Amino acid sequence: MSTTGFQGSGSQSSGFQGSRSQSSGFQGSRSQSSGFQGSGFQGSGFQGSGFQNSGFQGSDSPAVFREDDPAVAVERARTLLGLGRTEAAERELRGVLARDPGHVVAHCLLALALISRRAVDEAVAEAGEAVRLAPDHWYPHHTAGQVLYYADRSEEALRAARAALAIDHGQAQVWELLTRVHADREEWALTAEAARRSLALDPHGSRLTGLLAVALGELGDRAGALAAASDAVRLDPESPSAHLVYGRVHLAFGGARDAARAFREVLRLSPGADQARELLVVALKRRNPLYRAVSRLPGTLGGRWMLALPLIPPLIAVFVLIAVAHWTMWVAESLVTLGLARGSYTRLLFRRGEVRSAALCCAVLLAGAALLGAGVALSLPATGTAGAALLALVTPVQEAAHTAAPRARKVLTGWAGLLASTAAVSPALPALWPALQRPENVPLLAVWAGLGTIWVAAAVRRLLGRVPSHGAAGL
Repeated sequence: MSTTGFQGSGSQSSGFQGSRSQSSGFQGSRSQSSGFQGSGFQGSGFQGSGFQNSGFQGSDSPAVFREDDPAVAVERARTLLGLGRTEAAERELRGVLARDPGHVVAHCLLALALISRRAVDEAVAEAGEAVRLAPDHWYPHHTAGQVLYYADRSEEALRAARAALAIDHGQAQVWELLTRVHADREEWALTAEAARRSLALDPHGSRLTGLLAVALGELGDRAGALAAASDAVRLDPESPSAHLVYGRVHLAFGGARDAARAFREVLRLSPGADQARELLVVALKRRNPLYRAVSRLPGTLGGRWMLALPLIPPLIAVFVLIAVAHWTMWVAESLVTLGLARGSYTRLLFRRGEVRSAALCCAVLLAGAALLGAGVALSLPATGTAGAALLALVTPVQEAAHTAAPRARKVLTGWAGLLASTAAVSPALPALWPALQRPENVPLLAVWAGLGTIWVAAAVRRLLGRVPSHGAAGL
């Protein structure tokens, strides 16, 4: 059906928003990988779908299993998918379809196996074939929604989930899919509503409870988010994603100590969880009173509207205030990072690039302060202004270091290099260009360009795209 997003199938069927992890406990919908690949295969809807034995018609009588029975191979493939052995599952399913091309569940599970190895076109085709074969059953539409969701086609995934609900609105896993799609689209009120509908049908879903906590947090419901996060941990105390949500909620609402404990538990349960490692670093930084106070300044002083400030001359004072607040935050970031990197345990939490950028910023601060002092003491305006330009370099260096998208990071690194070159050459301008009447204007321009990098970085990230990943929805 057209509502599934498969044309030609033959059927008709909060304080949480922030641009950086430092300023928010949540990274939007697709910020960084959570480290927990919710495969979507566990509880995929195979049991109880009405397809167990024949691939379409259910049966109330016990199945008689034979080695060549498609149901045996499909069950084996489903188990292999749950174990993450997608290639073996794919072989089983292709064997089933060679004998029985109309086996709906085999098409559904093959679509899931294919999308798990990012064979998007094949996966979409298999899901579309399942919908064509059984347009009046919810399960193929649900599978189509899963495939489209993992293919980053959220609009089509939304239509497929709604098509499944139109057929049977009593399936908890379809509501779960709808919850994830809405979370991916940052539609937090709809996310919370869908999560509640799913939990009403299956109140023991830890991951759904975690998604509800995320949505309530984004909506600013502190009490509801904390309660839901606690419920997620209670329902599955061995789930890394439950502890991740618990930590994120506490971090977003100021509980840095509780958040740090939760992220440590995530790393104990899943040592390769990069997002937990990064958020643990943020939580440890937030325990520093100076960092905690300074990191709130950018969020307090501006939102998306601040992107227009450089275009409004009467508001230049506000522009300066916000730019300096961000610079102060990045200075605190550099100092606290270097301090934590000296600890025997905490230094293991950092990537080399993080410590290197923090060390570079501290070196720039020292060099800039020295040049500024020399310029003032010796009455050399160009030298003093060059020192200020070096001090302002902290913002472009940190903005580049904290940009995930590779192309955007390269552009911002080049921008920082250009400003650094300008600052380095500025003290020699009077000798190199004697005719220049006010040589201090060149580094002064670099000062404002450096401080204003927060606007440059926002524009670059918007133009060059974002890293595709399921953030909140990836729990």
